[in-house]
Amino acid sequence: MDEVLEKLSRCVEFGKIDKTSPYPPNMKDQDGADELAKFALDNGVKPDEILDLALIPAMEIVGDKYSRKEIYVPQMLMAARAMTSAMKHLKPFFQSGETKRKGKFIIGTVSGDLHDIGKNLVAMMIEGGGWEVIDLGVNVSTEKFLKAIEENPGAFVGLSALLTTTMENMKKTVSAIKEEHSEARILVGGAPVTKEYCEKIGADFYSPDPQGAVNYLKQLVL
Repeated sequence: MDEVLEKLSRCVEFGKIDKTSPYPPNMKDQDGADELAKFALDNGVKPDEILDLALIPAMEIVGDKYSRKEIYVPQMLMAARAMTSAMKHLKPFFQSGETKRKGKFIIGTVSGDLHDIGKNLVAMMIEGGGWEVIDLGVNVSTEKFLKAIEENPGAFVGLSALLTTTMENMKKTVSAIKEEHSEARILVGGAPVTKEYCEKIGADFYSPDPQGAVNYLKQLVL
């Protein structure tokens, strides 16, 4: 089974979704992440082993490559889609409570902002890191974030803003969350956001790329 998990990991790293997907060309007509995850489960590999030994290591490699600018958004999206195609076979085990996740992560793009590619990448990377992700989508009001935190006590929160004009809404949301849930850990990101701005508005962590967020969460929950 080690060989199957290794193949699955490579499929995720290089974005091979399933047997019919033409990308990458050098893996044409081979089984993809979809088939290999199902095969591993059908042959007795535990869901958490698939996650810990194949999916998480693959997404870490992808995140590191992206941080070093060895790959770009399109390749990262393909890897995330391959990871998602494997995760769909594991989700029933997580939902039933048979297999535990590391924790919950609420994410959304702040009010007034409709950008979602960066948010989606972070959500996929964090899910690939073994977390349950609650994606609130785009143009998310402060009230919606607060409601999600109330419904998911102890969840970490990620806010995205891609416009300088919506950074003010990020500030308001961080302030409201900290007022009602002072213990909440808030991660912020997006093109105009900086480490200095993160500190100024009272958020807990800023990362310029998705892997930084994954690494931060990993330090908090060993």
